[in-house]
Amino acid sequence: MIRRAAAVVLALTLNPALVRAQDTVFTVNVPSADVHKGPSTVTPVIGHASRGTVLPVSRNLGSWVKIAWPDAQDGIGYVHLTMGRINGASTLAPTTNMSPRAASAPTPKTTAMSPVTRTPVGEQVAPRRQLYVTPASHIFGVGGLVGSMSSFGATARAWRNNHLGIQVGFTRDAMTSDVAAGRVTSMQFEPGVMYALFDRVSDYVWIRPYVGSVVSFRHQTSSVAASIPTEPASDNGVGFRIFGGSELTFASVPRFGLSADFGYRRFPTPFPGFAADPVSVSIAGHWYIK
Repeated sequence: MIRRAAAVVLALTLNPALVRAQDTVFTVNVPSADVHKGPSTVTPVIGHASRGTVLPVSRNLGSWVKIAWPDAQDGIGYVHLTMGRINGASTLAPTTNMSPRAASAPTPKTTAMSPVTRTPVGEQVAPRRQLYVTPASHIFGVGGLVGSMSSFGATARAWRNNHLGIQVGFTRDAMTSDVAAGRVTSMQFEPGVMYALFDRVSDYVWIRPYVGSVVSFRHQTSSVAASIPTEPASDNGVGFRIFGGSELTFASVPRFGLSADFGYRRFPTPFPGFAADPVSVSIAGHWYIK
């Protein structure tokens, strides 16, 4: 038994072609296949592969294949399975180390048939119906957010060139005080800008950290619970908020972006005893419709 195992190891060592035969490759069978930075159509397209291109596969992710792409910064790219088909490297082309006389000799017009599919071995077979992936893009998204001070509301976000972003929020929050009775509710409109620092793409998630700032136009109302009805006092003011955070997009849900922000804010406090916490934390979700 030991001699047999040693013979197998020796044979594989002396004949590396047998090892390479087990490699997996992806053959493009559409006119042009987009090579993405991550396994999602919302990630940037970093290249194109023409029909017939054979790409070495390092990992099969189900709907996507992870390939070697030298033009990428990390040497990795992703192609959707509908752009071609997966097969072994040994079945793609005849061996290239033939003599010139053998290479020029005509080959018999007989083809071996696969016993299962009855398809000529070595020939590329086009699918009966060509499928394409509808590209999704992170250009404009709408959603909602929740945050500190019992904040909640609606938000919209737009990205340009995957780095410069614009965000608009319409939220409501409420404050209470340990030294004053009643509470203060606020309605605010917050337009702002963001800048994405870089993109970190893995097999299943796309992480985009960013920094930003918004201007907060606030309408605040103070109400006091008392036995004698009183008119609530109100005031308008302008503040600002600076923050940093990150947006996560998952390969299984390419149109949805989940983000978390942590920042500093400064708002006017027209009512004594009610001061906004300068530290802000918020979680937002955006569904990108374009």
